[in-house]
Amino acid sequence: MKRQLPTAEEAARILAARRTRPARRTAPPAGRSLAKFIKALDERFGQGPEALQARWREIVGEALARRTEPVKLTRPRGGGGGALEIRVDGPAAALIQHQAPEIVARVNLFLGAGAVTKLRIVQGPVRAPATRDAAAAKSRRRPPPLDAAAEARLETSVAGAHDDRLRAALLKLGREVLRRDG
Repeated sequence: MKRQLPTAEEAARILAARRTRPARRTAPPAGRSLAKFIKALDERFGQGPEALQARWREIVGEALARRTEPVKLTRPRGGGGGALEIRVDGPAAALIQHQAPEIVARVNLFLGAGAVTKLRIVQGPVRAPATRDAAAAKSRRRPPPLDAAAEARLETSVAGAHDDRLRAALLKLGREVLRRDG
């Protein structure tokens, strides 16, 4: 037995009499809900070693930044000043230990008074600062070729070599020397 569908007028009357569920509201943006929570966490725990790593060269100076890097900032549960763990190149650890009060004072200028009370020194390899990485990238560029006259003089000077591999090595060495002196 087939059921008859309502007409348009009957459908309008049925929909007017019955209420449908209201449309769901979209959730508010997560940032709005978490802003107060994040602000409270930031006030409680403050900045960590990431903030220090970004500005380490400015905080401790160029000479110390080449030999050290901040690793971890630990804070006691009861509050108060924390301990900053820094990684130091092996032989420089004794020198850095003598400068510990000065480093703690500089870090406290950046993080706030009393943020760090103790400096823990760990010996290990230190990553190269960003400026040295940039300088190394520039030095990896291919140097410009020699001018034609210098190249011709170089080729005639190594023409007496009988071995092809020796001739190629001498040409390569000669080009580098002429570019450097150039």
